[in-house]
Amino acid sequence: MTNSLETFTSRFADPQQLVPELGDVSTALFKIIGNGAVPRSTVTLVHLRAGQLAESTYLTVMHTGNARRAGVAEEKIAAVASWKDAPYFTPAERVALELVEAVIRPGGHGERVSDELYARAAEYYDDKALATLAMAIGQVSFFIPLALIGKPVPGVSMAEQWRTSTTD
Repeated sequence: MTNSLETFTSRFADPQQLVPELGDVSTALFKIIGNGAVPRSTVTLVHLRAGQLAESTYLTVMHTGNARRAGVAEEKIAAVASWKDAPYFTPAERVALELVEAVIRPGGHGERVSDELYARAAEYYDDKALATLAMAIGQVSFFIPLALIGKPVPGVSMAEQWRTSTTD
């Protein structure tokens, strides 16, 4: 059975309308990750991988589009889920993807971000870039609960993603 996007609805209305303070937080987070310390293409790959790890179609579709708009090659976008054996990623992108996995995936015992992983990341990113990368992971993590609980409609305009009925 297939569903058309017209029949999909979100679980609640636009959270920014329900909790207006969300706009201030969202603006601040976008400003932080847009400081130029980490390439926008890398941020979009990190966000895309986080959406995949969260198993959120909404986030995966949204961040796929963001990656395209950031000029990320289609091969990279298609291979984000299997980045470890894909030939398309730079060493800096690989360590960024490894960091987001270490933070987002449930860990076993011990440090999730080991000193060794941090040292490899520091080879490609200075202190400001590492802090920015951490905030990029934090930004997408901040929105994961809204995506999973609120279940916005994937693949539609921002104005349509929080529709609670098909007549909105």
